[in-house]
Amino acid sequence: MLSKLINFLKACWRPSADRHIHAGSDSSGRQDGLLWYKDSGQHLIGDFSMAVVQANNLLEDQSQIESGSLSLLDSGPYGTFVGVYDGHGGPETSRYINNHLFQNLKRFTTEHNSMSVDVIKKAVQATEEGFVSVVAKQWPTNPQIASVGSCCLFGLICGGTLYVANLGDSRAVLGRVVKATGEVLAVQLSAEHNASQESVRQELHSMHPDDPQIVVLKHNVWRVKGLIQISRSIGDVYLKKAEFNREPLYAKFRLRESFSRPILSCEPSIYVHELQPHDQFLIFASDGLWEHMTNQEAVDIVQNGPHSGSARRLLKSALHDAAKKREMRYSDLKKIDRGVRRHFHDDITVIVVFLDSNLVSRAGSLKGPTLSLRGGGVSVPTKTLAPCATPTEFRTT
Repeated sequence: MLSKLINFLKACWRPSADRHIHAGSDSSGRQDGLLWYKDSGQHLIGDFSMAVVQANNLLEDQSQIESGSLSLLDSGPYGTFVGVYDGHGGPETSRYINNHLFQNLKRFTTEHNSMSVDVIKKAVQATEEGFVSVVAKQWPTNPQIASVGSCCLFGLICGGTLYVANLGDSRAVLGRVVKATGEVLAVQLSAEHNASQESVRQELHSMHPDDPQIVVLKHNVWRVKGLIQISRSIGDVYLKKAEFNREPLYAKFRLRESFSRPILSCEPSIYVHELQPHDQFLIFASDGLWEHMTNQEAVDIVQNGPHSGSARRLLKSALHDAAKKREMRYSDLKKIDRGVRRHFHDDITVIVVFLDSNLVSRAGSLKGPTLSLRGGGVSVPTKTLAPCATPTEFRTT
């Protein structure tokens, strides 16, 4: 009995990073070094596959898949939600989005009794405002949180309709069968907001006509105010509210001149699509994946293999490419620890959602088992002790 009690206490008070390493199971995913994956699972209208690899010292990518009621009421509407949140400057914003965006969406869906573009915009705005309030509260003791932000990509499938919303440069791609040839083509569904694109730079100039330095070419990379590559995000409050662009924020983030209107936007671009029988699957991934493959290459990898393990195959293909670019073997890349690994590739998150055409049209009223899974369960270094509880990264119901 004493030995059992000791083991129980060890499990309860093991550092949370160690708990994440050992929490892998078929229901909540598996761990292989810095790689976390869930090869196969069921959402409301098909299968899904999910994988995350860590490169930063602290994992800045966060992600989730939710399936079931999209409102606070069990009466629906029912559907599937997929989110990929690529943090930058730290993990705080992406973690906040992971904990609040879907709940905000459910709240506004309940209020409107339906899913719509307006509901999505309100959920994003509420999430942004919530994080701004966190920054304001922590500013006296942790002012650097004003410089932390996150890209935010998410998709909703409800009643045969697909909604894709994006802020930043993560990407959603559809695999669609061409009836005449049987070939599966890649169709990008998300608009990206990276200053490397001429259209984004033009948009910034039109929104800030009195600021010739709104985008600056720095070290051969276009950056907004010479600081950040993306023009839309959640967080990055130091570029949205002038009161947080001052001391004691680090000098490298402080602008010489004040500003009256936000430099960055939190307005998502939203794409609405009525799903068709020839729409086969969706790939949601952070920018780390797309640095190493094209849309069509990704679709081909998914199409030419079984559903199970699709996300992990995409991720491993990206890692092989990262190793090749540095003239090293994949087996050697795997030995490089987090932090140092960032010199070779970014955090990468991939979620592949397969679409069963027989279920898609009934998805809005089809009540199936509830799914709630969060990716990114790789180890996070911490000196704090965590109480005995199921880590949210592996939350399933």
